[in-house]
Amino acid sequence: MWWATQRGWRAMIRASRRSSQIVYEDPQFSLPKKTAAGGASVFKTCLEIRKRRGQKPLMPTARQTILVVEDEAAIAETITYALQTEGFTAVWKTTGRDALAVLAQQSVALVVLDVGLPDMSGFDVCREIQKRGAVPVIFLTARSGEVDKIVGLELGADDYLAKPFSPRELTARVRAVLRRANGHGAGGSKKSGAWQHDEARCRISYQGKPLDLTRNEYRLLGALLAAPGRVFNRDQLMAAAWDDPGAAMDRTVDAHVKTLRAKLREVAPDSDPIQTHRGLGYSLREEN
Repeated sequence: MWWATQRGWRAMIRASRRSSQIVYEDPQFSLPKKTAAGGASVFKTCLEIRKRRGQKPLMPTARQTILVVEDEAAIAETITYALQTEGFTAVWKTTGRDALAVLAQQSVALVVLDVGLPDMSGFDVCREIQKRGAVPVIFLTARSGEVDKIVGLELGADDYLAKPFSPRELTARVRAVLRRANGHGAGGSKKSGAWQHDEARCRISYQGKPLDLTRNEYRLLGALLAAPGRVFNRDQLMAAAWDDPGAAMDRTVDAHVKTLRAKLREVAPDSDPIQTHRGLGYSLREEN
């Protein structure tokens, strides 16, 4: 194995596998030429070199789950590794039905969705996602035609990335879409009925009055507020609100919901927006 070096430590690596259809580019270091066709292993080597040189990936401010729906293993492994390296939690599914099952069970921040899935079209999956709530979608596809892009965007997709692509570009687009979805581009404040959520300031107001919340109360209420009407079980709420869900007990969620209700009653004594579903979990009441 030998290293291809040049002035300025610039290098480009292109995966030769047709199935992966990914271009790996990084101008900050050189890589073994013989590993250039190694698919995901090349990207891992790049990141290992960055680590040795003290270059840390940009981490998001909070852990967010990204659902990757891709049936080609070489592509999916590279995407999930890139996302995990950037500080996200990546969940990989190979079919549309499995992806929809995940969305029914847990909250995700964004979906990276391939159009050409083995069981159903990515466009059909996107339609189902839009019915269930406002989850950002980035289409990932070998189709680069203008018509396909227009169809995807009109269905509600937030971005469209054609193969071959760079993992660095994908993660950058993921962060950009999440910033827009969280309202950071417009001050970070979102209003829905009696609620106003200023994510940039980590502040939630109810009926015009800011709530004095602890960190875990804020995260728990924020998870409920992101999907009114959806029933979250205790495990899902612990994963959303606690840094170490395994260290928290089921009754910890119940205790925090109790304190949240007390604070909400201070604002509106006759209101109880958090609904209990016995044996299932909690949801935020949908406003008429």
